[in-house]
Amino acid sequence: MTPRPRLGRRARRSPLGIRLAQVAGIGAAVVVVVLARHPRSLAARSAEPTFAEDVAPILYKNCVSCHRSGGMAPFTLLDYDSAKANADEMRTAVEKGIMPPWHAEGPHGVFRNDRRLSDADKQTILRWIDAGAKPGDLNNLPPKPEFPTKWSIGTPDAVVGMSDEFTVPASGTVEYQYFEVPTNFTEDRWVQALEIMPGAREVVHHVLVYAKVPPAQPIAGASAPAAAPRPAGSPAPRPLLIRNPAHAIPPDPPRLDTLHPPPRQIGTLIGTEVPGNSVLEFPKGTALRLRAGTVLTFQMHYTAHGHEMKDRTHIGFRFAKEMPEEELFASQFLNGALTLPAGAKDVAVPAEIGVSEPVKIWGIMPHTHLRGVRWQYKLEKPDGTSEVILDVPHYDFNWQTYYMFATPLDVPAGGKIASMAWYDNSVTNTHNPDPTKEVKWGDQTWEEMQYTGFLYTVPSRRLRPKAGHD
Repeated sequence: MTPRPRLGRRARRSPLGIRLAQVAGIGAAVVVVVLARHPRSLAARSAEPTFAEDVAPILYKNCVSCHRSGGMAPFTLLDYDSAKANADEMRTAVEKGIMPPWHAEGPHGVFRNDRRLSDADKQTILRWIDAGAKPGDLNNLPPKPEFPTKWSIGTPDAVVGMSDEFTVPASGTVEYQYFEVPTNFTEDRWVQALEIMPGAREVVHHVLVYAKVPPAQPIAGASAPAAAPRPAGSPAPRPLLIRNPAHAIPPDPPRLDTLHPPPRQIGTLIGTEVPGNSVLEFPKGTALRLRAGTVLTFQMHYTAHGHEMKDRTHIGFRFAKEMPEEELFASQFLNGALTLPAGAKDVAVPAEIGVSEPVKIWGIMPHTHLRGVRWQYKLEKPDGTSEVILDVPHYDFNWQTYYMFATPLDVPAGGKIASMAWYDNSVTNTHNPDPTKEVKWGDQTWEEMQYTGFLYTVPSRRLRPKAGHD
């Protein structure tokens, strides 16, 4: 069983414990205010919820971004008739916490993109179904949310996409495809939001977009510039991020596999497109810098869908209107030395990242393939104390989430983020490609990864003062 955060005396003294207590206190205060302002309406509705007055506001806020015409879900929840027709599926999804998809445990309010329904909202939906899923006065429906016909982030400032269409066959397994796409940016750009747009969503299982700046090509006949000398006796600068060398990806052995491409070093992961996660909007006051000359690599996982289709995927960027207060950095840490024995059911694989000066963590994204089943992250401080900062007991490869902190996590100098991922390489894992095989690091889904993407800022490198401050 995955351990959960302890919120006793010791945790209450920690920054995360204080943050969780503040969230709970604010939530309680809001409930008291709502009850005081609307005692009659809440009492009247508590007996028998209706779609128009009680359920539709919940669905419109939490569900219809996917459950709508043209969305990725199999039915719409914008209309009463469709909601009632799918009430049994709704009951199962709500009771088991399957929908909206969210695989982390812990209090509400810690992550700003937490998709979970509140307990009160769950009970409202279940009581509505139990009472016969009555419509209520449909004239009282709240305004239906409007969705952009194409880009959720609005019209992008720049769009970069695959140069050619890729044909996905009607049947069979399609190996991962990699497309290198130059941005052609001639100057650095500050990205406030990004969105990945598949051309044929029906056959796109997921997209990972990586960014790298190719090394400058030397000019023929020119000598390389000499490095500036350090003062005698001065130590070499210590890197900000400190990785465990034992977790590095080992050198590639001679490959006997001539059918599949070798693993590739393709830069830093900046965006993902999986069900429910195609848009990444960075916190106010921060932005991600894409350097001039950046090249993107689209890792495409296609699934045949019964008829041939053509895909040409794009990524759209919305730029910040001015230089941000803090530069947001996308980085990663991993354990490329992992080995999963054949048939092993509960294999724990660690990885960690340390810092040599204070940083703020804004988001964390765990990533394994089909054998990964759960994750846990801890903040380990120089004084020996630690706290759980993210607990994902039911990791799902098909719903990969960037967990964005509502308040950034402060990591002190000398502290580190320690991750642990668990894998099931046994026959009991119905998603396991082959439980008879020992598994090591690799790009393909029949191989594995222990990879964490994360977003951070460095307070000492603030670009400009906060708005409203000198």
